[in-house]
Amino acid sequence: MKVKITATVVAVATALAACGAQQSGGAAGAWPRKGKPVTLIVAFAPGAAVDAAARVVAPVLERELGTNVEVQNRPGAGGQIGYTALTKAKPDGYTIGATGSPSVVVSPLDPSRGATYTRQSFLPLGMQVLDPMLIGVAPDSPYKDLKSLIEAVKAKPKSVSVTTTGVQTGEHFALADIQQKTGAEFAPVHFSEGAASATAAFLGKHVQGYVGNVSDVKDLVAQGKVKVLGVMAAERSPFLPDAPTFAEQGYQIEAATARGYSAPAGLPDEVRTKIEGALKKAIEDPAVVAKMKDLGLNTVYKSGQEYTTYWTEQEATVKQALPLVRNTKS
Repeated sequence: MKVKITATVVAVATALAACGAQQSGGAAGAWPRKGKPVTLIVAFAPGAAVDAAARVVAPVLERELGTNVEVQNRPGAGGQIGYTALTKAKPDGYTIGATGSPSVVVSPLDPSRGATYTRQSFLPLGMQVLDPMLIGVAPDSPYKDLKSLIEAVKAKPKSVSVTTTGVQTGEHFALADIQQKTGAEFAPVHFSEGAASATAAFLGKHVQGYVGNVSDVKDLVAQGKVKVLGVMAAERSPFLPDAPTFAEQGYQIEAATARGYSAPAGLPDEVRTKIEGALKKAIEDPAVVAKMKDLGLNTVYKSGQEYTTYWTEQEATVKQALPLVRNTKS
């Protein structure tokens, strides 16, 4: 039986072939659509290190993706508001977010937080930095070194108020670790909108001590506005070479904030590959690395898979410390 090939048959066959190509990867090839921007959600207020890092990466990411990347701040609840917005977004590649550990790790682990997302709601795309934590005081503080501060707080629990960027954030867990290993129970004051609010409160002398990241205080140290008593890292920070580590002073305490980027779970593999590749180029771009150094942030790139592994390991650590953190909310 002979089939008469008509223009209609050819048109239908062509359309079906195009549809099949689209389903097998053509959709990713067309992503992002011309003129459609990518929103990059930052779960903290402008001025925080996570916001600064995202704004440094965004222009290079725009170049690599060929479309605008718009940074959108969604601060509050120690990052939970922004993370909720990220995980509720359609997983089509047009919404990604900056994710900071352990805040993004812990919020779904505590039922009292009422998080609408779980660990599986996120698809890690890549890690950018590890930012060590520290504790600092005003230059005229009576505490001249870490030991004098620790001993004073041990003698009188909750006698010294210190900042965090929210309940169950990295600073909060660091304080719980200090309490567990030294017996010193500080009085945390939580600023859930981020480091900018915490810094303002500290500089205004509303809080006695500052617990945060190296990047938060690098410039303040240079200006003589804060004295760092200890950095929670194995080695001294290249950004604060005169600041001793906790380990140097006899306290085996290490803590850092890991910052990276994630998408809502369910992102098509082809789109994920495209975004992850663009992020790698942006994060490792020499100009971006240099700007990050100016901000006091050391680039430590990890791929999406490596970031996922790091996230899983940190989750196990957080689960162990969570009971103590729950008892030190204020």
